[in-house]
Amino acid sequence: MDNRPIGVFDSGLGGLSTVRAMKKLLPNEDIIYFGDTGRVPYGTRSNETVETYAAQDIKFLKSFSCKMIVAACGTVSTAASNVLEMTGLPTTGITKPSARAAVNATKNKIIGVMGTSATINSGAFDDEIKAYDSDIKVVSASCPLLVSLVESNWIDIDDEVTNAAVKRYIEPIINAGADTIILGCTHFPILAPIIQKVAGNGVTLIDTGLEEARYVKEALSANGIENDAEHKGAQRFFVSDKTQNFCDVARVLLGEDISDSCEFIDIFKVI
Repeated sequence: MDNRPIGVFDSGLGGLSTVRAMKKLLPNEDIIYFGDTGRVPYGTRSNETVETYAAQDIKFLKSFSCKMIVAACGTVSTAASNVLEMTGLPTTGITKPSARAAVNATKNKIIGVMGTSATINSGAFDDEIKAYDSDIKVVSASCPLLVSLVESNWIDIDDEVTNAAVKRYIEPIINAGADTIILGCTHFPILAPIIQKVAGNGVTLIDTGLEEARYVKEALSANGIENDAEHKGAQRFFVSDKTQNFCDVARVLLGEDISDSCEFIDIFKVI
């Protein structure tokens, strides 16, 4: 058994969708979460900047002697995968687990991918999906505004602005006939009720946070580093900007008040 924590990071609070799934699937594991809210969004940055930020985030998490690093960020997973590979620890991003789930889910072999500009421009989801099945058609949509809407807590299913943005972004995917859509940014599962409403019930949504958590469970078992089965997992949260909005959204997503376990850190002082 290995009682070291799992380190999870994202550009902001979208990675809480991964934490939510991990808490259900891995109730015995301790989690250290870092949300780089002072520098969100990552999706509009250059690859070089994303790589720098990711390396700094990972360095912070490794200070807690984490046994695994989880990039709960679509942009890092696709634009800075090389940084993950150099950690010297078991790692995962969202790309491979989500692509695998989408390929298994599609019936008509047309898969839509929603992501940030950096994620879509990288072509990583296309490559991963094609590696599973070269006959699948991939239709991608860059949705940069959605990250800001989630970070601003505009997530109500009836929010007119968010509904309009989602409709505009996914219209090409729906028109192409996709029966499966990968929510290729961990912010997007938070908007799943809105996306499902706009896309229709006949479209399967792939929750990247859930698929990533499933992969983490597999990796812990494969590496023999699960925590003690009797241990009750705990979480600590760190953000690089004010904690209030983060805690407000976390209360909705996680169903609990994390104010006492959420701290501000100056990322430039701890790296």
